[in-house]
Amino acid sequence: MTNIQYIKAQTQLPEKAIENTLSLLTEGCTIPFIARYRKDSTQNLDEAAIEHIAKSQADYDNICKRKETILSSIEEQGKLTDDLRKRIENSFELNELEDLYLPYKKRRKTKADVAKENGLEPLAKQIMSQRVTDLELLAGRYLSDKVPTEEDALQGASDIIAEWINENTFIRRTLRRIFQRKAIISSEVAKGKNEEEEAQKYAQYFDWEEALNKAPSHRVLAMLRAEKEGFVKLKVQVDSEETLPFMEENIIKSRGEVADFLKKTVKDSYKRLLEPSISNETLQEAKDKADAKAISVFAENLSQLLLASPLGEKRILAIDPGYRTGCKVVCLDEKGDLLHHDVIYPHAPQNDMTMATKKLSTMVSQYNIQAISIGNGTASRETESFVRSIAFPKKVEVFVVSEAGASVYSASKIARDEFPDYDVTVRGAVSIGRRLADPLAELVKIDPKSIGVGQYQHDVNQSLLKEELDATVVRCVNKVGVNLNTASKSLLSYVSGIGEKMAENIVAYRSANGAFSKREDLKKVPRLGDKVYQQAVAFLRVHNSENPLDNSAVHPEAYPIIKQMAKHTGISVAQLIGNKQAIATIDIQKYKTDKVGELYLKDVLKELEKPGLDPRTTAKAFAFDPNVKTFDDVRVGMILPGIVNNITAFGCFVDIGVKESGLVHISQLKEGYVSDVNEVVKLHQQVQVKVIEKDEVRKRISLSMVW
Repeated sequence: MTNIQYIKAQTQLPEKAIENTLSLLTEGCTIPFIARYRKDSTQNLDEAAIEHIAKSQADYDNICKRKETILSSIEEQGKLTDDLRKRIENSFELNELEDLYLPYKKRRKTKADVAKENGLEPLAKQIMSQRVTDLELLAGRYLSDKVPTEEDALQGASDIIAEWINENTFIRRTLRRIFQRKAIISSEVAKGKNEEEEAQKYAQYFDWEEALNKAPSHRVLAMLRAEKEGFVKLKVQVDSEETLPFMEENIIKSRGEVADFLKKTVKDSYKRLLEPSISNETLQEAKDKADAKAISVFAENLSQLLLASPLGEKRILAIDPGYRTGCKVVCLDEKGDLLHHDVIYPHAPQNDMTMATKKLSTMVSQYNIQAISIGNGTASRETESFVRSIAFPKKVEVFVVSEAGASVYSASKIARDEFPDYDVTVRGAVSIGRRLADPLAELVKIDPKSIGVGQYQHDVNQSLLKEELDATVVRCVNKVGVNLNTASKSLLSYVSGIGEKMAENIVAYRSANGAFSKREDLKKVPRLGDKVYQQAVAFLRVHNSENPLDNSAVHPEAYPIIKQMAKHTGISVAQLIGNKQAIATIDIQKYKTDKVGELYLKDVLKELEKPGLDPRTTAKAFAFDPNVKTFDDVRVGMILPGIVNNITAFGCFVDIGVKESGLVHISQLKEGYVSDVNEVVKLHQQVQVKVIEKDEVRKRISLSMVW
C-alpha cells in the first residue's frame, strides 16, 4: 500500500488533492498558507482536512518504521520466513503488526519458556495434533530431573499451548472486536477509601458499570482519574460465555481426554494471558478516544476564546481587584502601552472609597479613558459595583473580563521582558486591560493550558494536547492577521512560516529601524528568506503603506493581477479596493493561468470588497444582576444574566457573577436532543439562565438555559 492509498483510506479525500497537498507540505508550505492561497491545488481543502492529510502521512511513516524494526528483529533471530515477511509488509494496522511480532518479542521468561527449556515443546505439538489417545502415557516419555511426573509434563505442555493460543493473530483480532463491541467497564470503591472526604467526588463510581463503547468521554476520564488517585478499581470485561466457546471452536477439533485437556488450556490462556492483554488494550483505546474528544473540546474552547470580540484600539483603565492588598490600577493607551499605574483601597479593611473615587475619576480624565476592564477574580463584583457607582466626567464603558492565566503571564519571562521595571501586580493588571482590547494578541503569551477552558486537561495525552492547542493558536492568529508594526514577538511567532527565532529578528529589526513602511521591507530582516516571506507576508498587515493592498489578506503574488484588473476597469488599485460596483464587472476567467485558478481569483475579489476585515465582532458591555454577588444570594427559580465561561462535553458553565460558576447540563440547554454543546452556545456568549438547583454542601449551582 502506498502512502497515497493509505491516506485516502484514512481521510476519504480525492487522490489528486492528497498528492498536491503532500507536495506543497514537502516544499515547506505551511497549513494556513496552503488552505488560504493554494485552494485550486488542494481542491478547496480546509485546514482541518490538510491537517488530517499531514497526520495520516506521519502515521504512515511511523507504521513503516515500526515494520522495519519488527522485520529486522525477527531476521536477526533467524526466524523470518517468506510468508511472515509478506504478512508484515502487507499489514498497515499497528495492532496486527504487534500481534505478528508477539512470538518474537524480547520479554521476561514465561512459564512456556521454562517448559520449552525442559524439552516439552514436542509434547505440546503432539497434543495439538489432537491424534493422541492416552495423554498420561505420552507424557511419560518426557520425564526428566526437571520434569519428575506426568502431571508436570502435561502442565508444561499446557503452558506452551496457552502461549501459542495467546499468540494466534486470528484469535486476538476476533477477541479485540468482541471487546470493542461488548466490553463492560465497571468500578468499585478501593478498600478503606469510601469514608475519605477526598473520595466523595467520585462517589458515583463506588459501584458503577456500563457498556464501554457507550460511556461518554468525560465519564471514562473521570473513572480513570479516580483509579489513578487510588479511590476505585476498574475492570473491563466481556461475558466469557461468548469468548470461550469461540476460542474452543477454533482450537479443539477432537473429543475425549485431549478435548478436555485443551478446554482447560483454552480457559487458562484466556484468563491468564488474553483477557488482561485485550482488556488493557480496549481500555487504552477508550482512553485515546476520550482524550481525542476532550482535546477537541479544549481546542474549540480555546479557538472561541482567542477569537473573542476585541474592543479595539481604545484607551483602557484596567483593574485587578483585591481586598486587603487593594485594587491594582493601570492606564493603557490605544496600543496597549502602560501610561500610569496606582493602587486603590475601596474595600475592607481600608474602605477608602473617597480616595479611590477621586483617583479613578482623575485617571479617566487625565488619560482620556474610554473603557474600564475589571478582572473577574477576588472582589470583582464589589469592584464592578463600586466603579459603576462613580459619576465619571465622561462616558466610559465597564467590562468584566476573565483573568484566567493573568498571574501566569505576569510571572513569565515574556512579561519580565515587556515590563522589566514593574512587579507582577502591575503586569497582571496590564494583561487584564490588554485582553479587553485584543484577546488574541494578549492570550497568545500564555500557555493555553493555563487559560482554564476545557475538561480533564491534565489527564489526557499531553503531547497530543500541546500539538492540537498550538495548531489552534496558529489557525486563529492567521485567520485574523497581524499588524506587523505593533505585534509582539509572541504573536508574530504564530504567523505562518515565522516561528520564535524569526519573530525575534523581526522585532529586533523593527526596534532598530523603526516601523515597516511596506510589506516588502520584511525581506530586509536578517535571515528571512524567500520561503519565509512567501509563507508569512499575506498574514501580516501594514497600515498606511504606500500600497493599500499591504493592509489586506491579498498575497503580494496577486498584486500584478489586481493591477491588471484595475487597469482594465479604468481606475487605480486604490479606487478598486472596496468598490463593489467595479469589482462586480471583473470577469475572473480573463485572469486564469496554469498557476492561478478560479478559487484563488474569487478569494482575491472577495478580499478586495472588504480588505483586511477583522472576522471578529466588537466587544459588548455586560452587567450581572446587581443583587447577586455571592453564593448565598442565589435562589432557586431566579432568572439571571450570565456569560458562558467554559464548555465541556456534558454541558457548559455560566458565570452569573458569583465565585461559583453554574452548570447548564447538556439536557438543560434547550428542548430536544443535543449532541454537541457548541451547536447551542459559544464561549463568552451572553445568556439568560434559570437556577434549578443549589447544593449548599458542595457549593454547586445547576442551571437551565432560558431562550
